[in-house]
Amino acid sequence: MADKRAQHLRQFVAPFQVPPGKKVRLARDFDPGYTADFVHRDDAIEFLQHGVQLLAEYQERLAAQDKWGVLVCLQALDAAGKDGTIRHVMSGVNPQGVHVQSFKVPSAEEIDHNYLWRYSLDLPARGEIGIYNRSHYEEVLVVRVHPELLERQRLPKQARGNGVWRRRYRDINAWEQHLTDNGFRIVKLFLNVSKEEQRERFLKRIDDPNKNWKFSDGDAREREHWDAYQKALSEMLSATSTEWAPWYVIPGDHKWFARMCVSAILALTLIDIDPRFPVVDDAKRQELAQARLRLMAEGLGGKPGQEAASAAERLAATVAASASAKKVDADTVGAWTAKSGATGAGEDELAACGEGAGRDDSPPACEVHMDAIVRTEKRRKAREKAEKKSKKALRKAAKKARKAEKEIREVEAEAAKSEG
Repeated sequence: MADKRAQHLRQFVAPFQVPPGKKVRLARDFDPGYTADFVHRDDAIEFLQHGVQLLAEYQERLAAQDKWGVLVCLQALDAAGKDGTIRHVMSGVNPQGVHVQSFKVPSAEEIDHNYLWRYSLDLPARGEIGIYNRSHYEEVLVVRVHPELLERQRLPKQARGNGVWRRRYRDINAWEQHLTDNGFRIVKLFLNVSKEEQRERFLKRIDDPNKNWKFSDGDAREREHWDAYQKALSEMLSATSTEWAPWYVIPGDHKWFARMCVSAILALTLIDIDPRFPVVDDAKRQELAQARLRLMAEGLGGKPGQEAASAAERLAATVAASASAKKVDADTVGAWTAKSGATGAGEDELAACGEGAGRDDSPPACEVHMDAIVRTEKRRKAREKAEKKSKKALRKAAKKARKAEKEIREVEAEAAKSEG
């Protein structure tokens, strides 16, 4: 089933991947307004919900296995919908296992370190999904479009000379390969919005009082550098889309389609990792079975730590002894305890278990007495059913009595009215 889902998702997201080693031009090779012919907006909600369910399912496995981590690098120009994409796509996952980090203007402490230092501090742990809302790629985008920012990084003269961007691409690729080699999958997403769509979204932010806070005059001024950003983005995508961490260029003019794409890519990443819930060994399963017996004993009417606990300990001991004597596996032990755990049997019946344990011609421990315990539970349920039936009959009779009394009062009132 997972293989089939992965195959469909892979076919869906293939057009958005930047082939490693290929030189691309953003404006020529990727259409911001693209929507797949076989997908309609009416299907988007259902598709997204399915993607959210997949993410929730696999995220739980990822956390339980605790071997892999996932880092999502989300890049985009202003108003491309990064925050909304995170909010919608990650809506169903456990927030304890997801960490979103936004990177603003670097602090004085951050400038005193190499440019990748601050990004390394917020990497996800194993079992987690980390999301960089803007990422280390700002160091080859905004810093390249605004050279004055490079001057503020206090680099030696030779580090700012020719080839600085080529060296940074090399550093970033090596850093990402290091992370991948150590069990961290990197998912790089660029939300590609057109210049016209960005203009319209800016106008909506200005016209809607509830969205004014999202807009600043600097956003409009940054549009003057549109061509420079397109060139920097094209070179970045060409140089840093690798086999171990490829780029995906997501059509961003239609938010519903962009969210579908992001959901599909993240789901595919987790399916490829294929995290599994840890499987406990036989010793652990026997330990769990004994713990279950102790917990069940606390509900038998005794006091924890006294009679009920001692009865549970005796039963657990006989189960363990029989499992050792008969060389039965933990699955069988679990089956016996599961059969006993659903009952409300008394202490005497629990204590009686194991009388035949250790005899080669006898059934395993407690199996002889399990039927008695089950019969006790059936009698209890039968009594409860009879009591419910009796109470129901009483309520029905009371209802009829109230109805009859009401009718009598109505007749008396009608008679009194006639006499008057």
